[in-house]
This record gives sequence, C-alpha cells and structure tokens, in this order.
Amino acid sequence: MAMEPQEITWDAAGLVAGVVQHAGTGEVRMVGYLSPESLELTKSTGFVHFYSRSRQKLWKKGETSGNVLEVVDITPDCDGDVLLIRAVPHGPTCHTGAESCFFSEPLHRNPGAVAPAASGVVDEVAAVVASRKVEMPEGSYTTYLFNEGVDKIGKKIGEEAAEVIIAAKNGDPGPLAQEASDLIYHLLVMLEATGTPLDAVWEVLSQRRAQPAPAVASDS
Repeated sequence: MAMEPQEITWDAAGLVAGVVQHAGTGEVRMVGYLSPESLELTKSTGFVHFYSRSRQKLWKKGETSGNVLEVVDITPDCDGDVLLIRAVPHGPTCHTGAESCFFSEPLHRNPGAVAPAASGVVDEVAAVVASRKVEMPEGSYTTYLFNEGVDKIGKKIGEEAAEVIIAAKNGDPGPLAQEASDLIYHLLVMLEATGTPLDAVWEVLSQRRAQPAPAVASDS
C-alpha cells in the first residue's frame, strides 16, 4: 500500500530526506530534502522539487541549469523517514557539472572486498562508444568501425557471434565471457552507427520480461 504524505515520518523541521537514484543504472545521483509542499509538486509535475534548508524555499532541481530530474517513482523506506526517488536525469546532476554528487574519493576502502561487476557497465561502454562517434579520434578501433560503416560492423558481429558459439561448445567460461563481451561491444557500435538508442533495447527487454512465457509444445 502506498504511503500518503501524512504517513511519512517528517523530521523536527517538517522535512524528509530524498535519495535520488538513476532509474536506468541504479547510480545514486544526489540527496536532498523535501517538505510536504515540495513532495506534492514533485508528484504533480513529474519533476523533482526539493526544499532548500539554507534558502528556506522550494526549488525545482534543474530550474536554472535545465538538468532536471524526471520522476519514475517514489518509494518510502520501512520507517517512512527516507524517500527513494528513482528518476531519469536530463543532464548532469551535481552543481559542479559532475554526473553524480558522489564523485569524491572514498573516505575508506576495504581492501578485502571486491565489488562485483554490474550490468551498468554496458551503459558506461555505450557512452564511450557514443563519444567516439562524436570525436572520431585517430587510431581508435571504434573510429575505424564507424568509418567502415554498417556492413563492416555487421560482419564483425557475425564473426563474434560465431566465436561465442565455439567458446560455449568448448565449455570454458573464461573464453566465453571474453567472446560475449566482444559481441556486446560490437552490438553497441552497431546501435550507435544506426542511431538506435540503447534505451530502446532496454525497453524491449523490459516488455518481454513482463510478458508471460510461451507454452512449450508437447510431443504427445
């Protein structure tokens, strides 16, 4: 059941913390504070509004820079004293121009802990590929592929797909992971070369996830 504003645990100043998360990548973009009024504005406009504790006023994130945060959903935590705001950022979020406000070096690192790689790396590689399309640096393999065009890129995708099959049949996860990453990279280049947004691929996959699995035909 969704929490109504009166069910949120407001602090002594009548505010609640809001953690903004990139709805696509899961990256934490910023933390701000919301009043009941800014929460209602956020819900009614579809864009994140905060309450500035220093200026004592409501403000829309990105109202001057244009780097707004388009809301996907808002979820309170178990105690109702923190809101998780999943949003689509339209540009960098930090006032410094950084994508996220959390770009500083960590205060502490646990040398014994290894962070697992996540699927968000695909978006990061796609961003690099997109920058290569704009800059076209000399000596870059990605630049070479863009110059050669769709036919060449398609040929490479076919070659890499065959390598994936061979690695899979050999039953060695290491080479299979390597060949699969090569295939994904070339697919990203093809998407960029043809002007197909990666978000469109995620949207199709999301729709398929929501669809019921097809019935398996019986031999009887």
